[in-house]
Amino acid sequence: MEEAKSRKRKRSKHHSKSQSRPKKNKPLQSCDKSKPQNYAAQENAEHENPVLAAASSSSSASKRSKSASFLEKMRAKLSGGHFRMINEKLYTCTGEEAHNYFKEDPSLFDMYHAGYQEQMSHWPEQPINVIVNWLKGHSPALIVADFGCGDACLAKNVNNKVFSFDLVSNNPSVVACDMSNTPLGASSVDVAVFCLSLMGTNYPSYIQEAHRVLKPSGWLLIAEVKSRFDPNNGGADPKRFSKAISNLGFALTLKDCSNKMFILLYFQKKENQSSERKEIHWPELKPCLYKRR
Repeated sequence: MEEAKSRKRKRSKHHSKSQSRPKKNKPLQSCDKSKPQNYAAQENAEHENPVLAAASSSSSASKRSKSASFLEKMRAKLSGGHFRMINEKLYTCTGEEAHNYFKEDPSLFDMYHAGYQEQMSHWPEQPINVIVNWLKGHSPALIVADFGCGDACLAKNVNNKVFSFDLVSNNPSVVACDMSNTPLGASSVDVAVFCLSLMGTNYPSYIQEAHRVLKPSGWLLIAEVKSRFDPNNGGADPKRFSKAISNLGFALTLKDCSNKMFILLYFQKKENQSSERKEIHWPELKPCLYKRR
């Protein structure tokens, strides 16, 4: 019995010691495993120092801005390359071929005109504005045919009735057609305009169509890139060009070479047209190809 009591006392002592012994705590683990320690330290530093935080934010914004700027430059280069390709195509094919070319993929026409507008933005003066001012100085009753109208800028800026023609139409007021074959009747308009639009290899047929639709004493206005009429650099002789148009039944009334980028020719259809058809020698107009910027 004494032995049993002794064993009981020993167990009680052992239990008491085990209860009083302190437990070892395991180290706490971070709940957020996504942020390394140095990131947290940086975050705390930025929180404590607003100047550092602003600098970090500014650096990120600058990187994003540079990336966006680079992408914009790449898009501009790609767009410019497409424009030059389409532009060369238009100068080296017939009007009918160009009409079919855009018919197959009308988006090319939009691409071309976006590039064209970008090129024109570098010109100090736009030839279409000179023609607009000329029309404003004449009767608003004059009926106009705009051959190769583009975005129909002429029709938008004058009070005259304007028939607008181009290879493709995204505008109800523009008639899509080959410019050598318009739906206009003979002797139905007072003014025919070609503003940088004598592009096809068959350009004489466009001028012949203008002659057909113009009334007697009607006006033919031609604005073209000056280099196309520079014989010293492979361009056509402007005298030969004017003579060819005169032989068609026009009289040259004014040649304006005052602008460094383009030339403006003003012809008037003769009242009395000769029934005898002369053989006309049309000079070749060299393509106007834009260089890479």
